[in-house]
Amino acid sequence: MTSSAGEPDPKDVEPQTPRAIIAGHGSFPEGMVSAVEQITGYGRVFVALSNSGLTGEDIESRLRTRSESLGVKVFFTDLPAGSATIAVRRIMRDTEGVILVTGTNLATLLEFVFRGEETPAAAARHAAEKGRTSLCAHGEG
Repeated sequence: MTSSAGEPDPKDVEPQTPRAIIAGHGSFPEGMVSAVEQITGYGRVFVALSNSGLTGEDIESRLRTRSESLGVKVFFTDLPAGSATIAVRRIMRDTEGVILVTGTNLATLLEFVFRGEETPAAAARHAAEKGRTSLCAHGEG
């Protein structure tokens, strides 16, 4: 299927394998994957990893192991100074090509999914910008 402009419909660019890891507190990672799946059907682009009950060393070890086994170097985390972010920053010290996006929101992840034709690093950079511009406050309060 193509769009009316002759460009490929983004839904036709079907990502088949994980391209990034979402890490963070509680069920944040699973919830974000679930939301992406519900909206796009492409939740499998992400691997979710919760930091619940894990030490900083455990988080780093799990993120490193999953990253290496999947060949994934893009990480999305919830908080800029959270334990998952700190773990990824440690990985970045000895692993080239790692991209970390913090403060991840749903708009960020949706943008990443629909940039499947780009390298994961380029898609992550575009996704971060989309997520940043999606934040706004409405009303006079």
